This record gives sequence, structure tokens and C-alpha cells, in this order.
Amino acid sequence: MLLDRTFLLFITLFCISTVFALNDHTVHSDNWTDEYDRHFQKYSKRYFGPFFDWHWFKAQAIAESNLNANAVSHVGAIGLMQIMPDTFKEINDKNPHFAEVNKPRWNIAAGIYYDRLLYRKFPTTPEQDRLYLALASYNAGYGRILNASRKLETDSPLWLEVKPYMPGETRAYVDRIKKLMDTSS
Repeated sequence: MLLDRTFLLFITLFCISTVFALNDHTVHSDNWTDEYDRHFQKYSKRYFGPFFDWHWFKAQAIAESNLNANAVSHVGAIGLMQIMPDTFKEINDKNPHFAEVNKPRWNIAAGIYYDRLLYRKFPTTPEQDRLYLALASYNAGYGRILNASRKLETDSPLWLEVKPYMPGETRAYVDRIKKLMDTSS
């Protein structure tokens, strides 16, 4: 029974990754709309500074929703950045000007704001690894990263150290974003 479930999960993840692989043009490709770029640029600059490459968050939105502003997941995550309603409420308590999770502008703003909160949880980790860990936390939850860090007995985890402890979905998620950004390894 367990073997059947494992096999089914493997086949499902393989099929999903195959579909995504066929669809994955880099974030800089003309195959992706630039309709929301101004929001990615604005909120990346606001929460990560003017020198941070905003394309990382566009790539994240592609991984989350294929840039579909009307996307709703089977668990209720909403919009381009696939924000859970309860997470949006928490973010909105600190940012009451974030009007509605259904509006692309505010969905992107909330997603990037949340990325920043996660990014700041790894202050002693090298910058690129901080980003990968923040993205993994966005997908799997910060607690999973924290548990892996405890197993590794480190306060400055690196993505490649944590990666084996992550669910396959999360490893594929971060790998997809890296592929969309056209980064190696």
C-alpha cells in the first residue's frame, strides 16, 4: 500500500514537472506577459531595495500561478502569488493599504512583502541562499526550514544543505524558479 502511494506520488510529480518543463521559458522571454512588471518592480524595490532583481518575484509568480491573476488553488490560495487568505489577513493587519488579495497589485505586494519577512529570518546566511530559503519557506512553510536547520545544527543554513530535507514539491518549486531565472545548479 505504501509502495503504491509512493509510486503514485512519483508519477504525479513527474507528470506535473513534465508539463511545467514544456511551458518553462525564462522569465525574460516574450512568452510571459509584462502586464504586471511594474508591480513586481515597485514592490521589489520597496521591500528588497533598488538593486535587487525583481525578476525573481515574477519567476515566483510564474511558478505559483503561471501569471494567472484569477488562479485559485485546491487549498484556497489566491491570485498571481497564490496567497492563502489567512496569510493575507496577517499581512494586511500590518499593511492595511493592501486593499484586496484578488487585485493583482495587492497580491504581488503581499507576496513580495511576505518574501521579505521570510528572507529576513536568515540574516547570517549568504544572500543567494537566503533567497532560495525564503522561496522554499514560502512554499513549504518556515517551520520546515527551521526543522531542517536544527537537524543540520546550524543557524546559517545553505539551500543545498536544507534541500534534501524538503518535500519533493518544494525542491521542484525552487528549482523551477531558478530555471525560469536561467541560473545553473
